[in-house]
Amino acid sequence: MAALGDIGLSAFINILSAFAFLLAFALLRIQPINDRVYFPKWYISGKRSSPRYSGNVVGKFVNLNFKTYVTFLNWMPQALKMSESEIISHAGLDSAVFLRIYILGLKIFGPIAVAALLALIPVNAHGGTLFILQRELVVSNIDKLSISNIRPKSYKFFVHIAMEYLFTFWVCYMLYKEYERVASMRLNFLASKDRRPEQFTVLVRGVPHVSGRSVSDSVETFFRRNHPDHYLCNQAVYKANKFAKLVKKRNQLQNWLDYNQLKFERYPNKRPTTRRGFLGLWGERVDSIDFYNEQIKDLDKKLTMERQKILKDPKAVTRAAFVSFNSRWGAAVCAQTQQSKNPTLWLTKWAPEPRDIYWKNLAIPFLSLTIRKLVISILVFALVFFYMIPIAFVQSLANLEGLERVALFLRPLIELNFVKSLIQGFLPGLALKILLHLLPKLLMVMSKIEGHVAISVLERRTAAKYYYFMLVNVFLGSIVTGTAFQQLDAFLHHSATQ
Repeated sequence: MAALGDIGLSAFINILSAFAFLLAFALLRIQPINDRVYFPKWYISGKRSSPRYSGNVVGKFVNLNFKTYVTFLNWMPQALKMSESEIISHAGLDSAVFLRIYILGLKIFGPIAVAALLALIPVNAHGGTLFILQRELVVSNIDKLSISNIRPKSYKFFVHIAMEYLFTFWVCYMLYKEYERVASMRLNFLASKDRRPEQFTVLVRGVPHVSGRSVSDSVETFFRRNHPDHYLCNQAVYKANKFAKLVKKRNQLQNWLDYNQLKFERYPNKRPTTRRGFLGLWGERVDSIDFYNEQIKDLDKKLTMERQKILKDPKAVTRAAFVSFNSRWGAAVCAQTQQSKNPTLWLTKWAPEPRDIYWKNLAIPFLSLTIRKLVISILVFALVFFYMIPIAFVQSLANLEGLERVALFLRPLIELNFVKSLIQGFLPGLALKILLHLLPKLLMVMSKIEGHVAISVLERRTAAKYYYFMLVNVFLGSIVTGTAFQQLDAFLHHSATQ
């Protein structure tokens, strides 16, 4: 186990890093070039204007008011004095809940740390077992404060058992109170906001095929019969991949148009220009605003034609639809109840927010969803427990022996001192970082294959998989391998009698 000096050094480095990042944040936020980054909502609401419009060339990028560098931490007392309702109105509910996580951590671990220092440390320190065995074992000062210092069959173990029950009760109680508080905050937040379409809408999948009827007609008949008092309307889901690509392209053109219009508003004496060629690198130079307006009009015509083509094509209709109700209660009942005796048909769930929908997964049938989830679960299990195999393989190729074995023609180059130092000191760590960097993207692909219909759910499922990976490979893996290496060292350097 690490010694007190090691823990103290680690704490010092972490605290110093925290203050360094805080200082960097406080200094960067007062620079004019970062003003839109740190105060976006104030710009959207019109409460703040860019400081880059005034001053000289250097002043547009660097804050030359030296008084602000003396008072650059004045925002901290004001932030600490903000009430929870002010935080929600200024930064949103998610930010307020995120801050409550830190407060919850203090509420849980603060009393636990005090109780452990007052009750467990004295009990462990006066055990005395390791003081007797320190001639035979390598013991640090931290070990003498742990439970391993208590003699076998000692009554002092009951103190640990009692504190375990106390700690468990305290954690469960604080989590219960926090969940109750956050649920109340969420309900109040939803009640105070304007009504949104997704609050009255349910996504229905697995609509059965009925000969002579369209999907929209089948949905209309089914919900008017089973939810006559609350059903409002429905919208079938279409396969519109080409249409989606055109919409994406139009959004990109609209962004360029907005950018050039803002640029013209800042400098009205000079209209922005661009070239008609590829990526604006060559071709005839034209007015940017007129050029993008023309491109958007042409694209709007293509969108209209593609939309009419999709509506006339019966093969473009999927077996899914969005069903709207005239009350939240009706939508909630439909989303949370089974609609048919056959559990694979008429599957209902809350509809995601329109910009949160992952359209490619809406039409996946129930049987395919079940198989996908099973296969992905097996793959995630294999990835979590066997990810170290490809890492070890890549790192073996990143050392000298591995490279010489795979690429014999590189042997003269590898023998150079500079290249040898670079490969041994840099490539193994780089290979590990690349593999770990690719891991979230791989997990996101797995989550998409599972068939989730909301981007936020995809991100949450990816984060959960990444958490399991880090728990097994980093936390548990480091503990197990560390203990294994300690035992191996003991076997190699101690006699059998020891």
